[in-house]
Amino acid sequence: MTDKEEPKKAEEEKKKEEKPTPKDNLVESKHSIKIGDKEIKYTVIAGTMVMKEETPLEQAKESEGEKPKAQFFFVAYTKDDIEDKSKRPITFSFNGGPGSSSVWLHLGAIGPRRVVLQEDGNLPKPPFKLTDNEYSLLDETDMVFIDPVSTGYSRAVEGEKPQEWHGFKKDITTVGDFIRLYTTRYGRWLSPKFLIGESYGTTRAAGLSGYLQERHGMYLNGIMLISAVLDFTTIDFYVNNEVPYVMFLPAYAATAWYHHKLKIRKPLQTLLKEVEKFASGEYAAALLKGDALTKRERTAIAEKMARYTGLSPEFIERSNLRINDQHFFKELLRDRGETVGRLDSRFIGRDRLGVTERPEYDPLLTNVLGPYTAAFYDYVRSDLKFESDLPYEILTEKVWPWSYAEFENHFVNVGETLRSAMTYNPYLKVFVANGYYDLGTPYFATEYTFNHLGLHESVRQNVSMGYYEAGHMMYIHLPSLAELKNDLVEFMRSAI
Repeated sequence: MTDKEEPKKAEEEKKKEEKPTPKDNLVESKHSIKIGDKEIKYTVIAGTMVMKEETPLEQAKESEGEKPKAQFFFVAYTKDDIEDKSKRPITFSFNGGPGSSSVWLHLGAIGPRRVVLQEDGNLPKPPFKLTDNEYSLLDETDMVFIDPVSTGYSRAVEGEKPQEWHGFKKDITTVGDFIRLYTTRYGRWLSPKFLIGESYGTTRAAGLSGYLQERHGMYLNGIMLISAVLDFTTIDFYVNNEVPYVMFLPAYAATAWYHHKLKIRKPLQTLLKEVEKFASGEYAAALLKGDALTKRERTAIAEKMARYTGLSPEFIERSNLRINDQHFFKELLRDRGETVGRLDSRFIGRDRLGVTERPEYDPLLTNVLGPYTAAFYDYVRSDLKFESDLPYEILTEKVWPWSYAEFENHFVNVGETLRSAMTYNPYLKVFVANGYYDLGTPYFATEYTFNHLGLHESVRQNVSMGYYEAGHMMYIHLPSLAELKNDLVEFMRSAI
Protein backbone atom coordinates (compact mmCIF):
# COMPACT_ATOMS: atom_id res chain seq x y z
CA MET A 1 0.00 0.00 0.00
CA THR A 2 1.38 3.42 -0.96
CA ASP A 3 1.68 6.42 1.35
CA LYS A 4 -1.19 8.09 -0.55
CA GLU A 5 -3.52 5.10 -0.19
CA GLU A 6 -3.19 4.85 3.60
CA PRO A 7 -4.89 8.20 4.45
CA LYS A 8 -7.61 7.45 1.90
CA LYS A 9 -8.36 4.08 3.51
CA ALA A 10 -8.35 5.63 6.97
CA GLU A 11 -10.84 8.26 5.81
CA GLU A 12 -13.14 5.58 4.37
CA GLU A 13 -13.01 3.61 7.63
CA LYS A 14 -13.83 6.78 9.57
CA LYS A 15 -16.90 7.41 7.38
CA LYS A 16 -18.11 3.88 8.01
CA GLU A 17 -17.78 4.41 11.74
CA GLU A 18 -19.64 7.73 11.54
CA LYS A 19 -22.57 6.24 9.61
CA PRO A 20 -25.60 6.55 11.89
CA THR A 21 -27.06 3.32 13.22
CA PRO A 22 -30.68 2.81 12.07
CA LYS A 23 -33.15 3.24 14.92
CA ASP A 24 -36.80 2.41 15.48
CA ASN A 25 -39.16 5.22 14.47
CA LEU A 26 -42.49 4.65 16.22
CA VAL A 27 -45.44 6.96 16.82
CA GLU A 28 -48.28 6.29 19.26
CA SER A 29 -51.80 7.71 18.99
CA LYS A 30 -55.16 7.22 20.74
CA HIS A 31 -58.51 6.58 19.04
CA SER A 32 -62.00 5.18 19.52
CA ILE A 33 -64.62 3.46 17.36
CA LYS A 34 -68.12 2.12 17.78
CA ILE A 35 -68.60 -1.47 16.60
CA GLY A 36 -72.13 -2.74 17.06
CA ASP A 37 -73.33 -1.21 20.30
CA LYS A 38 -69.88 -1.06 21.90
CA GLU A 39 -67.46 1.86 21.94
CA ILE A 40 -63.86 0.63 21.77
CA LYS A 41 -60.94 2.81 22.80
CA TYR A 42 -57.66 1.75 21.30
CA THR A 43 -54.01 2.66 20.85
CA VAL A 44 -52.16 2.65 17.53
CA ILE A 45 -48.40 2.27 17.14
CA ALA A 46 -47.24 3.03 13.60
CA GLY A 47 -43.70 3.13 12.32
CA THR A 48 -40.56 1.20 11.50
CA MET A 49 -38.79 -1.40 13.62
CA VAL A 50 -35.17 -2.23 12.86
CA MET A 51 -34.61 -5.90 12.16
CA LYS A 52 -31.18 -7.29 12.94
CA GLU A 53 -29.38 -10.50 12.13
CA GLU A 54 -26.83 -12.28 14.26
CA THR A 55 -23.34 -11.94 12.87
CA PRO A 56 -20.85 -14.82 12.68
CA LEU A 57 -19.06 -15.55 15.94
CA GLU A 58 -15.71 -14.25 14.72
CA GLN A 59 -17.31 -10.87 13.93
CA ALA A 60 -19.50 -10.68 17.03
CA LYS A 61 -17.15 -8.57 19.16
CA GLU A 62 -16.73 -5.97 16.45
CA SER A 63 -20.45 -5.71 15.63
CA GLU A 64 -21.81 -6.41 19.14
CA GLY A 65 -23.38 -9.61 17.85
CA GLU A 66 -26.13 -8.14 15.67
CA LYS A 67 -26.20 -6.18 12.44
CA PRO A 68 -29.13 -3.99 11.28
CA LYS A 69 -30.49 -5.38 8.03
CA ALA A 70 -33.90 -3.82 7.37
CA GLN A 71 -36.57 -1.50 8.70
CA PHE A 72 -40.02 -3.10 8.87
CA PHE A 73 -43.01 -0.78 8.73
CA PHE A 74 -46.06 -1.89 10.69
CA VAL A 75 -49.28 -0.54 12.18
CA ALA A 76 -50.43 -2.16 15.44
CA TYR A 77 -53.88 -1.73 17.01
CA THR A 78 -54.39 -2.68 20.65
CA LYS A 79 -57.55 -2.31 22.70
CA ASP A 80 -57.13 -0.14 25.79
CA ASP A 81 -57.84 -1.21 29.35
CA ILE A 82 -56.97 -4.89 28.90
CA GLU A 83 -55.97 -6.21 32.30
CA ASP A 84 -54.95 -9.70 31.19
CA LYS A 85 -53.20 -9.87 27.80
CA SER A 86 -53.33 -13.65 27.92
CA LYS A 87 -57.08 -13.46 27.26
CA ARG A 88 -56.85 -10.96 24.42
CA PRO A 89 -56.04 -12.46 20.97
CA ILE A 90 -53.53 -10.86 18.64
CA THR A 91 -53.63 -11.23 14.85
CA PHE A 92 -50.72 -10.61 12.45
CA SER A 93 -51.89 -9.53 9.01
CA PHE A 94 -50.28 -9.19 5.58
CA ASN A 95 -51.22 -9.27 1.92
CA GLY A 96 -49.49 -10.95 -0.97
CA GLY A 97 -48.20 -10.15 -4.43
CA PRO A 98 -45.37 -10.83 -3.88
CA GLY A 99 -44.88 -7.08 -3.78
CA SER A 100 -48.04 -5.98 -1.99
CA SER A 101 -48.21 -3.93 1.17
CA SER A 102 -50.72 -4.80 3.90
CA VAL A 103 -53.04 -1.91 3.00
CA TRP A 104 -55.82 -4.04 1.47
CA LEU A 105 -56.76 -6.07 4.54
CA HIS A 106 -55.82 -3.09 6.71
CA LEU A 107 -58.11 -0.48 5.14
CA GLY A 108 -60.51 -2.82 3.37
CA ALA A 109 -61.44 -5.68 5.66
CA ILE A 110 -60.46 -5.87 9.31
CA GLY A 111 -58.87 -2.58 10.41
CA PRO A 112 -60.93 0.06 12.25
CA ARG A 113 -60.98 2.36 9.23
CA ARG A 114 -62.28 1.41 5.79
CA VAL A 115 -61.91 2.86 2.28
CA VAL A 116 -65.26 3.93 0.85
CA LEU A 117 -66.09 2.31 -2.50
CA GLN A 118 -69.44 1.79 -4.16
CA GLU A 119 -71.44 -0.97 -2.46
CA ASP A 120 -70.46 -3.57 -5.07
CA GLY A 121 -66.79 -2.52 -4.94
CA ASN A 122 -66.74 -0.30 -8.01
CA LEU A 123 -64.71 2.88 -8.23
CA PRO A 124 -66.36 5.94 -6.63
CA LYS A 125 -65.94 9.44 -8.01
CA PRO A 126 -62.80 11.20 -6.70
CA PRO A 127 -61.90 12.59 -4.24
CA PHE A 128 -61.90 9.47 -2.10
CA LYS A 129 -62.54 9.03 1.62
CA LEU A 130 -62.25 6.79 4.67
CA THR A 131 -64.94 5.87 7.15
CA ASP A 132 -65.15 3.90 10.39
CA ASN A 133 -65.24 0.19 9.66
CA GLU A 134 -68.23 -1.31 11.45
CA TYR A 135 -66.96 -4.74 10.33
CA SER A 136 -63.51 -4.41 11.91
CA LEU A 137 -62.15 -7.29 13.98
CA LEU A 138 -60.93 -4.91 16.68
CA ASP A 139 -63.79 -5.96 18.93
CA GLU A 140 -62.35 -9.49 18.89
CA THR A 141 -58.59 -9.15 18.52
CA ASP A 142 -55.63 -6.78 18.56
CA MET A 143 -54.04 -6.51 15.13
CA VAL A 144 -50.60 -5.90 13.62
CA PHE A 145 -50.36 -5.10 9.89
CA ILE A 146 -46.94 -5.95 8.45
CA ASP A 147 -45.27 -4.72 5.26
CA PRO A 148 -42.49 -7.05 4.03
CA VAL A 149 -39.24 -5.47 2.84
CA SER A 150 -39.57 -3.24 -0.27
CA THR A 151 -43.34 -2.89 0.24
CA GLY A 152 -45.07 -0.06 2.09
CA TYR A 153 -42.42 1.95 3.96
CA SER A 154 -40.28 -1.14 4.70
CA ARG A 155 -36.76 -0.96 3.31
CA ALA A 156 -33.42 -2.69 3.52
CA VAL A 157 -30.99 -0.49 5.48
CA GLU A 158 -28.30 1.48 3.69
CA GLY A 159 -25.58 -0.81 2.39
CA GLU A 160 -27.81 -3.90 2.19
CA LYS A 161 -29.07 -5.28 -1.10
CA PRO A 162 -32.91 -5.31 -1.29
CA GLN A 163 -32.79 -8.30 -3.64
CA GLU A 164 -31.61 -10.41 -0.70
CA TRP A 165 -35.11 -10.16 0.75
CA HIS A 166 -37.02 -10.93 -2.43
CA GLY A 167 -37.62 -14.64 -2.27
CA PHE A 168 -39.83 -17.33 -0.78
CA LYS A 169 -37.57 -18.50 2.06
CA LYS A 170 -36.15 -15.12 3.09
CA ASP A 171 -39.63 -13.60 3.11
CA ILE A 172 -40.97 -16.22 5.52
CA THR A 173 -37.98 -16.09 7.86
CA THR A 174 -37.92 -12.28 8.10
CA VAL A 175 -41.67 -11.87 8.57
CA GLY A 176 -41.53 -14.68 11.12
CA ASP A 177 -38.63 -13.02 12.92
CA PHE A 178 -40.56 -9.74 13.01
CA ILE A 179 -43.56 -11.53 14.56
CA ARG A 180 -41.29 -13.05 17.21
CA LEU A 181 -39.69 -9.69 17.99
CA TYR A 182 -43.02 -7.87 18.23
CA THR A 183 -44.48 -10.61 20.42
CA THR A 184 -41.47 -10.40 22.72
CA ARG A 185 -41.27 -6.61 23.01
CA TYR A 186 -44.98 -6.11 23.60
CA GLY A 187 -45.48 -9.06 25.94
CA ARG A 188 -47.83 -11.17 23.83
CA TRP A 189 -46.32 -14.66 24.17
CA LEU A 190 -49.24 -15.91 26.26
CA SER A 191 -51.94 -14.31 24.08
CA PRO A 192 -53.96 -16.42 21.62
CA LYS A 193 -52.24 -15.84 18.29
CA PHE A 194 -53.61 -15.76 14.72
CA LEU A 195 -52.35 -15.06 11.22
CA ILE A 196 -54.44 -13.64 8.40
CA GLY A 197 -53.09 -13.43 4.87
CA GLU A 198 -54.51 -12.77 1.43
CA SER A 199 -53.45 -14.31 -1.91
CA TYR A 200 -49.64 -14.87 -1.81
CA GLY A 201 -50.06 -13.88 1.81
CA THR A 202 -51.77 -17.25 2.28
CA THR A 203 -48.66 -18.94 0.87
CA ARG A 204 -46.64 -16.93 3.38
CA ALA A 205 -49.04 -17.79 6.22
CA ALA A 206 -48.76 -21.53 5.54
CA GLY A 207 -44.98 -21.23 5.44
CA LEU A 208 -45.02 -19.27 8.69
CA SER A 209 -47.10 -21.96 10.40
CA GLY A 210 -44.06 -24.21 10.17
CA TYR A 211 -41.33 -21.60 10.64
CA LEU A 212 -42.85 -20.06 13.77
CA GLN A 213 -43.28 -23.50 15.37
CA GLU A 214 -39.93 -24.94 14.42
CA ARG A 215 -37.66 -21.89 14.74
CA HIS A 216 -39.32 -19.92 17.53
CA GLY A 217 -41.53 -22.44 19.32
CA MET A 218 -44.56 -20.25 18.62
CA TYR A 219 -47.76 -22.28 18.32
CA LEU A 220 -50.75 -20.57 16.74
CA ASN A 221 -54.45 -20.85 17.53
CA GLY A 222 -55.61 -20.16 14.01
CA ILE A 223 -54.81 -19.09 10.46
CA MET A 224 -57.26 -17.18 8.27
CA LEU A 225 -56.62 -17.51 4.54
CA ILE A 226 -58.30 -14.98 2.23
CA SER A 227 -58.31 -16.23 -1.39
CA ALA A 228 -55.80 -19.00 -0.83
CA VAL A 229 -53.07 -20.51 -2.96
CA LEU A 230 -50.90 -23.14 -1.28
CA ASP A 231 -50.20 -25.37 -4.29
CA PHE A 232 -49.23 -23.50 -7.46
CA THR A 233 -49.90 -26.64 -9.49
CA THR A 234 -53.57 -25.63 -9.35
CA ILE A 235 -53.14 -22.16 -10.92
CA ASP A 236 -50.10 -22.28 -13.22
CA PHE A 237 -51.09 -22.99 -16.83
CA TYR A 238 -48.44 -25.07 -18.54
CA VAL A 239 -48.59 -27.47 -21.47
CA ASN A 240 -47.78 -30.45 -19.25
CA ASN A 241 -50.11 -29.48 -16.38
CA GLU A 242 -53.78 -30.39 -16.82
CA VAL A 243 -54.86 -29.49 -13.25
CA PRO A 244 -55.67 -25.75 -13.66
CA TYR A 245 -58.02 -26.37 -16.60
CA VAL A 246 -60.17 -28.51 -14.33
CA MET A 247 -59.87 -26.23 -11.29
CA PHE A 248 -60.89 -23.03 -13.11
CA LEU A 249 -63.97 -24.41 -14.86
CA PRO A 250 -66.50 -23.77 -12.05
CA ALA A 251 -65.26 -20.18 -11.66
CA TYR A 252 -65.59 -19.71 -15.43
CA ALA A 253 -69.18 -20.92 -15.13
CA ALA A 254 -69.90 -18.54 -12.24
CA THR A 255 -68.52 -15.65 -14.30
CA ALA A 256 -70.56 -16.55 -17.39
CA TRP A 257 -73.66 -16.92 -15.20
CA TYR A 258 -73.09 -13.48 -13.65
CA HIS A 259 -72.75 -11.81 -17.06
CA HIS A 260 -75.84 -13.60 -18.48
CA LYS A 261 -73.87 -15.58 -21.05
CA LEU A 262 -75.49 -18.92 -20.18
CA LYS A 263 -78.81 -20.33 -21.29
CA ILE A 264 -79.00 -22.18 -17.99
CA ARG A 265 -81.51 -20.68 -15.55
CA LYS A 266 -80.49 -22.04 -12.16
CA PRO A 267 -79.34 -20.56 -8.84
CA LEU A 268 -75.58 -20.08 -8.77
CA GLN A 269 -74.84 -22.74 -6.15
CA THR A 270 -77.00 -25.32 -7.95
CA LEU A 271 -75.18 -24.59 -11.20
CA LEU A 272 -71.76 -24.85 -9.57
CA LYS A 273 -72.46 -28.26 -8.07
CA GLU A 274 -73.34 -29.49 -11.55
CA VAL A 275 -70.21 -27.96 -13.08
CA GLU A 276 -67.97 -29.32 -10.33
CA LYS A 277 -69.24 -32.83 -11.01
CA PHE A 278 -68.58 -32.46 -14.74
CA ALA A 279 -65.16 -30.88 -14.22
CA SER A 280 -63.82 -33.54 -11.88
CA GLY A 281 -65.49 -36.36 -13.80
CA GLU A 282 -66.03 -36.32 -17.56
CA TYR A 283 -63.83 -33.31 -18.24
CA ALA A 284 -60.85 -34.48 -16.18
CA ALA A 285 -61.06 -37.93 -17.77
CA ALA A 286 -61.13 -36.36 -21.24
CA LEU A 287 -58.00 -34.31 -20.54
CA LEU A 288 -56.19 -37.40 -19.29
CA LYS A 289 -57.01 -39.21 -22.53
CA GLY A 290 -55.38 -36.47 -24.55
CA ASP A 291 -55.16 -37.29 -28.25
CA ALA A 292 -56.73 -40.69 -27.61
CA LEU A 293 -60.14 -38.97 -27.45
CA THR A 294 -62.35 -39.87 -30.37
CA LYS A 295 -63.78 -37.08 -32.48
CA ARG A 296 -67.23 -37.85 -31.11
CA GLU A 297 -66.02 -37.71 -27.50
CA ARG A 298 -64.17 -34.48 -28.18
CA THR A 299 -67.22 -32.81 -29.71
CA ALA A 300 -69.42 -33.88 -26.80
CA ILE A 301 -66.99 -32.42 -24.24
CA ALA A 302 -66.67 -29.17 -26.18
CA GLU A 303 -70.45 -28.75 -26.30
CA LYS A 304 -70.79 -29.34 -22.56
CA MET A 305 -68.00 -26.90 -21.84
CA ALA A 306 -69.71 -24.33 -24.04
CA ARG A 307 -72.92 -24.82 -22.09
CA TYR A 308 -71.13 -24.07 -18.83
CA THR A 309 -68.63 -21.39 -19.89
CA GLY A 310 -70.52 -19.23 -22.38
CA LEU A 311 -67.76 -19.74 -24.95
CA SER A 312 -68.45 -21.18 -28.38
CA PRO A 313 -67.79 -24.88 -29.08
CA GLU A 314 -65.58 -23.79 -31.97
CA PHE A 315 -63.37 -21.66 -29.71
CA ILE A 316 -63.13 -24.49 -27.20
CA GLU A 317 -62.17 -26.95 -29.94
CA ARG A 318 -59.50 -24.57 -31.23
CA SER A 319 -58.20 -24.32 -27.65
CA ASN A 320 -57.81 -28.11 -27.54
CA LEU A 321 -60.47 -28.24 -24.78
CA ARG A 322 -58.10 -26.30 -22.51
CA ILE A 323 -59.21 -22.77 -21.66
CA ASN A 324 -56.31 -20.60 -20.53
CA ASP A 325 -57.41 -18.00 -17.97
CA GLN A 326 -56.12 -15.05 -20.01
CA HIS A 327 -58.02 -16.25 -23.07
CA PHE A 328 -61.22 -16.56 -21.02
CA PHE A 329 -60.90 -13.01 -19.67
CA LYS A 330 -60.74 -11.71 -23.23
CA GLU A 331 -63.11 -14.07 -25.03
CA LEU A 332 -66.21 -14.26 -22.83
CA LEU A 333 -67.48 -10.74 -23.59
CA ARG A 334 -65.59 -10.14 -26.84
CA ASP A 335 -68.86 -9.65 -28.72
CA ARG A 336 -69.62 -6.73 -26.37
CA GLY A 337 -66.14 -5.23 -26.71
CA GLU A 338 -65.44 -5.95 -23.03
CA THR A 339 -63.17 -8.11 -20.88
CA VAL A 340 -63.72 -9.63 -17.43
CA GLY A 341 -61.42 -9.18 -14.47
CA ARG A 342 -58.97 -11.76 -13.20
CA LEU A 343 -59.24 -10.98 -9.49
CA ASP A 344 -62.94 -10.18 -9.61
CA SER A 345 -64.73 -11.30 -12.75
CA ARG A 346 -67.83 -9.26 -11.91
CA PHE A 347 -65.94 -6.22 -13.15
CA ILE A 348 -65.49 -5.42 -16.84
CA GLY A 349 -62.67 -3.76 -18.75
CA ARG A 350 -62.54 -2.14 -22.17
CA ASP A 351 -59.43 -2.68 -24.26
CA ARG A 352 -58.34 -0.52 -27.15
CA LEU A 353 -58.41 -3.51 -29.48
CA GLY A 354 -60.89 -6.38 -29.50
CA VAL A 355 -58.69 -8.78 -31.46
CA THR A 356 -55.94 -9.48 -28.94
CA GLU A 357 -55.78 -12.72 -26.92
CA ARG A 358 -55.11 -11.11 -23.53
CA PRO A 359 -56.75 -8.18 -21.74
CA GLU A 360 -54.80 -4.96 -21.29
CA TYR A 361 -55.54 -4.57 -17.56
CA ASP A 362 -57.40 -6.00 -14.60
CA PRO A 363 -60.45 -3.82 -13.79
CA LEU A 364 -60.37 -4.80 -10.11
CA LEU A 365 -56.98 -3.17 -9.65
CA THR A 366 -58.05 0.03 -11.41
CA ASN A 367 -61.11 0.16 -9.14
CA VAL A 368 -59.17 -0.05 -5.88
CA LEU A 369 -55.67 1.34 -6.46
CA GLY A 370 -56.59 5.02 -6.48
CA PRO A 371 -58.94 5.02 -3.46
CA TYR A 372 -56.64 2.90 -1.28
CA THR A 373 -53.54 4.93 -2.18
CA ALA A 374 -55.13 8.29 -1.41
CA ALA A 375 -56.76 7.01 1.77
CA PHE A 376 -53.57 5.51 3.20
CA TYR A 377 -51.38 8.56 2.53
CA ASP A 378 -53.88 10.80 4.29
CA TYR A 379 -54.59 8.36 7.14
CA VAL A 380 -50.99 7.61 8.08
CA ARG A 381 -50.11 11.31 8.47
CA SER A 382 -53.38 12.85 9.61
CA ASP A 383 -54.63 10.18 12.01
CA LEU A 384 -51.60 8.06 12.88
CA LYS A 385 -49.10 10.98 12.91
CA PHE A 386 -46.39 8.98 11.16
CA GLU A 387 -44.48 11.04 8.60
CA SER A 388 -42.24 9.83 5.81
CA ASP A 389 -41.40 11.32 2.44
CA LEU A 390 -40.72 7.88 0.98
CA PRO A 391 -43.29 6.53 -1.47
CA TYR A 392 -45.57 4.02 0.23
CA GLU A 393 -45.18 1.03 -2.09
CA ILE A 394 -48.75 -0.26 -2.16
CA LEU A 395 -48.18 -2.74 -4.97
CA THR A 396 -44.68 -2.80 -6.39
CA GLU A 397 -42.80 -4.74 -9.04
CA LYS A 398 -39.48 -3.90 -7.37
CA VAL A 399 -39.43 -7.32 -5.67
CA TRP A 400 -39.18 -9.11 -9.01
CA PRO A 401 -37.63 -11.42 -9.94
CA TRP A 402 -38.90 -13.26 -6.85
CA SER A 403 -36.77 -16.26 -5.94
CA TYR A 404 -38.36 -19.70 -5.70
CA ALA A 405 -35.00 -21.44 -5.57
CA GLU A 406 -36.33 -23.95 -3.04
CA PHE A 407 -38.80 -25.25 -5.63
CA GLU A 408 -36.54 -25.64 -8.63
CA ASN A 409 -38.00 -28.07 -11.19
CA HIS A 410 -41.38 -28.34 -9.46
CA PHE A 411 -44.34 -26.16 -8.50
CA VAL A 412 -44.41 -24.10 -5.32
CA ASN A 413 -46.34 -26.02 -2.65
CA VAL A 414 -46.58 -25.14 1.06
CA GLY A 415 -49.36 -27.62 1.73
CA GLU A 416 -46.99 -30.07 3.40
CA THR A 417 -45.74 -27.33 5.73
CA LEU A 418 -49.28 -26.60 6.84
CA ARG A 419 -50.09 -30.30 7.23
CA SER A 420 -47.05 -30.77 9.45
CA ALA A 421 -47.91 -27.71 11.56
CA MET A 422 -51.48 -28.95 12.07
CA THR A 423 -50.19 -32.40 12.95
CA TYR A 424 -47.67 -31.17 15.54
CA ASN A 425 -50.24 -28.69 16.92
CA PRO A 426 -53.62 -30.47 16.66
CA TYR A 427 -55.35 -27.39 18.10
CA LEU A 428 -54.38 -25.24 15.12
CA LYS A 429 -57.46 -24.31 13.10
CA VAL A 430 -57.66 -22.92 9.57
CA PHE A 431 -60.40 -20.86 7.92
CA VAL A 432 -60.44 -20.22 4.17
CA ALA A 433 -62.46 -17.44 2.53
CA ASN A 434 -63.33 -18.01 -1.15
CA GLY A 435 -64.89 -15.69 -3.72
CA TYR A 436 -66.98 -17.36 -6.41
CA TYR A 437 -65.82 -14.74 -8.94
CA ASP A 438 -62.12 -15.06 -8.13
CA LEU A 439 -60.21 -16.13 -11.25
CA GLY A 440 -56.82 -15.64 -9.60
CA THR A 441 -57.17 -18.26 -6.86
CA PRO A 442 -60.44 -20.06 -7.72
CA TYR A 443 -62.38 -21.76 -4.94
CA PHE A 444 -62.41 -25.20 -6.60
CA ALA A 445 -58.60 -25.17 -6.72
CA THR A 446 -58.50 -24.37 -3.01
CA GLU A 447 -60.87 -27.23 -2.22
CA TYR A 448 -58.67 -29.55 -4.28
CA THR A 449 -55.58 -28.42 -2.37
CA PHE A 450 -57.10 -29.08 1.04
CA ASN A 451 -58.54 -32.41 -0.12
CA HIS A 452 -54.98 -33.44 -0.98
CA LEU A 453 -53.14 -32.21 2.12
CA GLY A 454 -53.10 -35.68 3.62
CA LEU A 455 -54.40 -34.49 6.99
CA HIS A 456 -55.17 -37.19 9.53
CA GLU A 457 -58.90 -37.57 10.07
CA SER A 458 -58.49 -36.35 13.66
CA VAL A 459 -57.58 -32.82 12.46
CA ARG A 460 -59.57 -32.54 9.23
CA GLN A 461 -62.43 -30.91 11.10
CA ASN A 462 -60.01 -28.08 12.00
CA VAL A 463 -60.41 -26.73 8.45
CA SER A 464 -63.49 -24.67 7.56
CA MET A 465 -64.40 -22.59 4.51
CA GLY A 466 -66.61 -19.65 3.64
CA TYR A 467 -67.94 -18.70 0.20
CA TYR A 468 -68.91 -15.22 -1.02
CA GLU A 469 -70.57 -13.83 -4.12
CA ALA A 470 -67.64 -11.57 -4.91
CA GLY A 471 -64.04 -11.96 -6.03
CA HIS A 472 -60.50 -12.16 -4.70
CA MET A 473 -61.00 -9.14 -2.44
CA MET A 474 -64.50 -10.20 -1.41
CA TYR A 475 -64.52 -7.57 1.33
CA ILE A 476 -64.89 -4.70 -1.15
CA HIS A 477 -68.43 -6.02 -1.72
CA LEU A 478 -70.28 -4.78 1.38
CA PRO A 479 -72.73 -7.70 1.74
CA SER A 480 -69.77 -10.11 1.53
CA LEU A 481 -67.78 -8.05 4.05
CA ALA A 482 -70.63 -8.40 6.54
CA GLU A 483 -70.69 -12.18 5.99
CA LEU A 484 -66.90 -12.38 6.24
CA LYS A 485 -66.90 -10.55 9.58
CA ASN A 486 -69.42 -13.02 11.03
CA ASP A 487 -67.47 -16.00 9.72
CA LEU A 488 -64.13 -14.74 11.07
CA VAL A 489 -65.58 -14.02 14.50
CA GLU A 490 -67.14 -17.47 14.70
CA PHE A 491 -63.86 -19.05 13.60
CA MET A 492 -61.68 -17.14 16.06
CA ARG A 493 -63.94 -17.95 18.99
CA SER A 494 -63.92 -21.63 18.05
CA ALA A 495 -60.12 -21.60 17.84
CA ILE A 496 -59.76 -20.10 21.32
